[in-house]
Amino acid sequence: MKQANFLLLFLGILSFNSCKDKVDETITYKINEPVFLAADQFRSSVKVTNVPVPITKQGKICFYQGYLFISEPEKGIHIVDNRNPSSPSSVGFIELMGNADLAIKDNLLYADSYIDLVWFDISNPSKPVLKGRKENVFPSALPATNNQYVYDYAMCSDKTKGVIVGWVVAERTDSYPYYSEWGGGLMFDGVNSGLNNAGTKSLGLNGSMSRFAIYKNFLYTVLNNQLGIFNIEADAPAQMGENFYVGWNVETIFSYKDYMFMGTPTGMLIYSVADPVKPVFQSSLQHFYGCDPVVVENDKAYITVRSGNNCGQNSNELFVVDVSDVKKPKQLVSYSMTSPKGLGIDNGILFLCDDGLKVYDATDPMIMMSKKLAHYQGMDGYDVIPFNNTLMMIASDGIYQYDYSNLNNIKQLSKLSIGQ
Repeated sequence: MKQANFLLLFLGILSFNSCKDKVDETITYKINEPVFLAADQFRSSVKVTNVPVPITKQGKICFYQGYLFISEPEKGIHIVDNRNPSSPSSVGFIELMGNADLAIKDNLLYADSYIDLVWFDISNPSKPVLKGRKENVFPSALPATNNQYVYDYAMCSDKTKGVIVGWVVAERTDSYPYYSEWGGGLMFDGVNSGLNNAGTKSLGLNGSMSRFAIYKNFLYTVLNNQLGIFNIEADAPAQMGENFYVGWNVETIFSYKDYMFMGTPTGMLIYSVADPVKPVFQSSLQHFYGCDPVVVENDKAYITVRSGNNCGQNSNELFVVDVSDVKKPKQLVSYSMTSPKGLGIDNGILFLCDDGLKVYDATDPMIMMSKKLAHYQGMDGYDVIPFNNTLMMIASDGIYQYDYSNLNNIKQLSKLSIGQ
């Protein structure tokens, strides 16, 4: 990564000059400086409209009672009437600054808005009603920088200026002594990037890229290395103590039985939530450095690892892991992939975003590569939700839907275009 190369060069320069009595050289570099918005303006910016707003960028997805809710990163949540998957239609939009994730239970939609948690009544899914906001529960949330430059940690730490809602790239020239105190001044931007079990109609289905999961009457959120727990039994969610440290840069979370399966850049973590407010670490499974969502069915975990920007090394694989003993997960098999992303599993049928969309009969994971049921190409798939014989996939150019009621004849039902 360019950031890492810059750091190594910079540290080498420091070492070379450390024995000089006087430093008379300078370095010019670029850095992301935060753009602030006054807290009251930020929190009053929520708007709900029943006028469809074009979806310009793919994001997280959640399916609830015939409707798809699609988070457009940092902008808000699009509402799609999907009661007829052959003819989906956009019916509304929640303008919500800093949104990345969402989860739904009992007609309440929970979503992040940078540092805050907000919730909406969606008894009428096409007409959400803002019900409340819990402030400062995600203090480390920041907008994506979308470039290779570091950001100014000191400026970001000044909470008196409001909420950080963006970045501007600034050019600076400093002498080396400024960098000799590096570690308090600059910081690399972290990576911000499942089908959670849904036994009743009152619980929304999330895609595998989600950082929100619901178990019983609790909402679990992951951001960087922190797990947040909220009791959502009452009208307003109650945060259960301080955020819980779970591991470095957790990217995804998936609820299965009494456990939370978390994807990190270096492996899968398993925590017991038998006591919902006191997660207990069970085990971890390490793999190559890379981005990795996970889904679980019938005590088998399916994990994709991909390379690319912010994902690490050149490893693109699908892992299948036996998690019948959560304290001793056992890798069964791994398969080379092109650039896998989100995935979903339904009654032994695996749907995988890789070189488009791939569908496998995974009832026997050891031979699933020889049982490919379909491969649709020509789109950059991001995440999927399989439900009731309909596969919903979000890609960079649209929302694709397929009927898989006949596995020998999987049919595309529709495409709702997104993007410019």
